[in-house]
Amino acid sequence: MESIVDTVVLVAISVVGAALARRLGFVAPLVLLVAGLALSYVPGFPEAHLEPELVLIGILPPLLYVAALQTSVPAFRLALRPILLLAVGLVVLTSLVVGYSVHFLLPDVPLAACIALGAIVAPPDAVSATAIARRVGLPRRVVTILEGESLLNDASALVLVRVAGTALAGAAVGFSDIAGEVALKAGGGLVIGGIFAYGAAKLHRWIEDPLLDDAVSLLTPFAVVIVAEELHTSSVVAVVIAGLYLGHRIPYLLSATSRLQMDAVWKLITFLLEGVVFLLVGLQLRTVVGSIETSMSDTAQVTSLVFGVLVLLRFVWMYPATYLARLIPRVRNREERPPLAVPTVIAWAGMRGVVTLAAAQTLPIPGEDGVPDYPRELFVFVAFAVIVLTLLIQGTTLPTLAVRLGVREDSSAQDALAEAGVQHAASRAALAALEEKADGAPASVVDRLRGLVESRSNNAWERLGSQSQETPSAAYGRLRREMIKAERHVFKIARNEGRIPEEVLVRAQRELDLEESQLHRSDE
Repeated sequence: MESIVDTVVLVAISVVGAALARRLGFVAPLVLLVAGLALSYVPGFPEAHLEPELVLIGILPPLLYVAALQTSVPAFRLALRPILLLAVGLVVLTSLVVGYSVHFLLPDVPLAACIALGAIVAPPDAVSATAIARRVGLPRRVVTILEGESLLNDASALVLVRVAGTALAGAAVGFSDIAGEVALKAGGGLVIGGIFAYGAAKLHRWIEDPLLDDAVSLLTPFAVVIVAEELHTSSVVAVVIAGLYLGHRIPYLLSATSRLQMDAVWKLITFLLEGVVFLLVGLQLRTVVGSIETSMSDTAQVTSLVFGVLVLLRFVWMYPATYLARLIPRVRNREERPPLAVPTVIAWAGMRGVVTLAAAQTLPIPGEDGVPDYPRELFVFVAFAVIVLTLLIQGTTLPTLAVRLGVREDSSAQDALAEAGVQHAASRAALAALEEKADGAPASVVDRLRGLVESRSNNAWERLGSQSQETPSAAYGRLRREMIKAERHVFKIARNEGRIPEEVLVRAQRELDLEESQLHRSDE
């Protein structure tokens, strides 16, 4: 009962914190992190211990899965080169540079342990990148690169952590061992993710009940992770592959009702998990600080060194990776040369998150299984400090930096023009289908459908015009909402007076709610 109450309290605090963040115009993860830091020292507040298994199997899979579902596969494919350079190349380089830097500062600590620390702090967080990048309003390609990096970098980092842990225990590890481990983990993850994606697609195509569609969608990431972990492959790669495939195929697999309902379910789950995750990270402060046995000066030196190397190295990597690659004709012809501000913003968007802390908790315990003595508690604290520093420093200043450098989201006018062009073609296809199938239908019905198609096409072109005055579609939406409000009021009175049963009211309200939700489109 106590654990249930604690969970409810955490969720309630997360909801209040997210609401406060929206009211103040801040990013919710930052507000919840600060709230957790403060609450960790409130007398009597429950002490939260973040289990690595809970994060890596219970929290990370659904967050990665829904992020992959929402990722555009064509955009992901076009940005695959910079994504892999960041998710694999930079993670490996960061692990080595941080590892050797810490080993230079603490020469008595085994190099394998230092490299494990480097791998732990190397990957930016998927939740942080998605939440902050979208809130800032960055260009679509930049968001794709950041999200793609965060989807894949956990896999390469966790493999390096495991290899370094094996080396720390005394096993001989060479380049061939590392390459074989990476190939096994990534290749196995690709196969398992593909198999489960294909199976889930078959189920979705067969299922007609939206509730069952939701159930299959919710179970998919956990099933993928459990099987991938049992087979000792990369569960991260498996979940991402399954999410990318199913997200790309959803329009062909699910009915409209299932898609709308599933979208609402995943939005709620993501909202709650993201909030609780950052709150839990903040609540670790008291536990992590209390376990440190290293001197304050050594702790400060190692933390400052690791944070400085992480920030500097990302800048050092980004500029050559962006511009030297364009010396290759194929890359130059395929990708436009971005202004210097773009790699600068990407370099500064290196916020770490809960995976870093969970990975730190998996470090081998000194004295067990032949593991030599090393400052494990110090490394866990450094990982925690890196999360807090990157979120509070980089996360809070990223919006200002993007505005100062002129890195803004893609023009809505370009999107509206593209949408209007496609909508015009879609309207012609719809009218052709109507003429083909209209035989025997009442003329009034055909005219009504034809008017609906023309109205939708006109609405798309209206968005290209000036927004200084109310458009016809906006006026329609405003007036129709008032009409729906009046209709809803009449139905409620009829229910209260006993003239209609509750079931009739529920059915009428659902129809009115669906129509009103469609009117929001005219306000965008």
